[in-house]
Amino acid sequence: MLEAEIKDKSNNVVEKVGLPEGVFGLEVRQDILHTAVLNYLANQRQGTHATKTRGLVRGGGRKPWKQKHTGRARHGSIRSPLWRGGGTIFGPLPRDYSYKLNKKVKRLALKTALSSKYSDGELSIVNEIEMPKPRTKDVIALMAALQLNGKKVLIVLPDSDSSNNVVLSSRNIPGITVARPSDINTYYVLAHDHVLMTKNALETIRGLEE
Repeated sequence: MLEAEIKDKSNNVVEKVGLPEGVFGLEVRQDILHTAVLNYLANQRQGTHATKTRGLVRGGGRKPWKQKHTGRARHGSIRSPLWRGGGTIFGPLPRDYSYKLNKKVKRLALKTALSSKYSDGELSIVNEIEMPKPRTKDVIALMAALQLNGKKVLIVLPDSDSSNNVVLSSRNIPGITVARPSDINTYYVLAHDHVLMTKNALETIRGLEE
């Protein structure tokens, strides 16, 4: 049975809680993580890159000179790719890079990423993060108390009235990301040095074991 310490804002251990081995005790599969990260990055691409072919470049409708008896090579348009200012051959055009990944693979990748964080000691659980009003100093003080200063931290919070205050308080701090359990993915977990979640968020993440 896996165990984790639940701490308060002062980094004092409040209690210990068992963790589901199906979420935090899996073998780290590099191939699964690689597949999920590539899928996420591909789906984020806008694909708006574009170059103009000879048919899209302005001008060049008239033949530069007659076909024969000039002593020069035959040309039909000054916008030929052979000419300066002409079109581009096989250049990038707008396209959709996104593709679907099997739900079971995405789910397994997320659980593998969480297992990796747990085995590397990069997972912390606090009993709660309550903020009655947005205040950046409070988040900075919390990171200092938990010895997470200077690290990229993913804070996982359940839906509550104070979660929005945490988002507003931490958005000016470089490297700090706040997300709900339903919004985290493999890329988010791996892109941060440490994962910090509340006890209530942990209960939601337990559902990944099913």
